[in-house]
Amino acid sequence: MDLPISSKYRSTPNEPVSEAERNQLSAQLNAAFEAGEFDQVTYAELLDQVFGAQRLGDLVPVVEVLGKPATHNVPAIVEESSGGRPGELAEAHRPGARGVALLVGGMGVLAILAVILLLIVVL
Repeated sequence: MDLPISSKYRSTPNEPVSEAERNQLSAQLNAAFEAGEFDQVTYAELLDQVFGAQRLGDLVPVVEVLGKPATHNVPAIVEESSGGRPGELAEAHRPGARGVALLVGGMGVLAILAVILLLIVVL
């Protein structure tokens, strides 16, 4: 990925790297490594570049590998979910007594309606 000229890493390459910048990039690297986006060797090389950089321009290769950080929050419903990781299926639940009662009752109502309709058609 080529960074746009408006990126601070390209537009002000001689600016010094702040600790906040290093921390943000190392957090991104950690998350990407945990997600399996690259191997141990690449991870170590990128971390070395982050902590060895003196100027923003020195960070261009790292930022190009990482891409843009997420600029959105995780939706509350996702954070509140007690389920597993994405792609994992939740354990199936058996219907409770109330669900069975509703099913049987509904079938009974349908049977009665069928009998009534049959009587109306025959008479």
